Amino acid sequence: MAVLLAAAALGCAARGGVPSAAGPLVVFMTDFGTVDDSVAICKGVMLEVEPRLRVVDLTHDVTPFSIRDGARFLAGTAPHFPPGTVFLAVVDPGVGSTRKPLAARTRSGRLFVIPDNGLLTQVDQQDAVVEAREITNTRWMRGAALSSTFHGRDIFAPAAAALAHGAPLADAGPILAGWERLHLAPARMTPEGLAGEVVALDGPYGNLVTDVSAELFGQMGYALGDKVAVQVGDKNLVVPFVRTFSDVPDGEPLLYVDSRGRMGLALNKGHFARAKGVSPPAALLIRKKR
Repeated sequence: MAVLLAAAALGCAARGGVPSAAGPLVVFMTDFGTVDDSVAICKGVMLEVEPRLRVVDLTHDVTPFSIRDGARFLAGTAPHFPPGTVFLAVVDPGVGSTRKPLAARTRSGRLFVIPDNGLLTQVDQQDAVVEAREITNTRWMRGAALSSTFHGRDIFAPAAAALAHGAPLADAGPILAGWERLHLAPARMTPEGLAGEVVALDGPYGNLVTDVSAELFGQMGYALGDKVAVQVGDKNLVVPFVRTFSDVPDGEPLLYVDSRGRMGLALNKGHFARAKGVSPPAALLIRKKR
């Protein structure tokens, strides 16, 4: 670790970079949960490399093995942090396989340390990846005998800390041109209406998160207060399009624009998914206005 720390410091000096007086920043996301010591171990490894490090927990409750959920959370969170922030994301069902460890930089200057399994897909769509490298630098790894099941500790955490400390991205390893992308079909207009997907639930509330943007929905001509025919999976509903939850009585359904600019379905003071028997992923059809 001393060698790694010294190398990172030299890299920072070589580029003329000076770490923030408040300490460099890593935003950390996993599907590890917090019932055991895995998250704390990864943080300890990072602090060995950069003792001044500030770590913000994005979440450690990503749906286990769900690369799609992880990709969505990364893309939703990254724009709210300044350039130079390092995002460490370990949702890694292929740990120990031939999938590569990846370090990347986007157009805005944000850095990402992740398994090469598609986690970067939606980040790239909103803030293009300009450089991606396979992490092969053994000085960025924890020890010679790497675990086959805990690369979060042995590869990703020390690599993220090295970048946060100031090591150049070029030191990670060779350029990786063909990194993995998820195949996400965008919402689209059809003869019946607007076809999309329920992609997640909004935390404990049971609201449906969809991939339909408010901009695309706006092309259908609905106004606030209109009744909208919606099919979710095999359920057919007619719900009002309103501004916020309290615009309908308690327990009543609504269609609304959520805080991220996508269409959502909810019950006011209720759990839409449980009440309607819907679980993501599920097909969504917003029928044309009549």
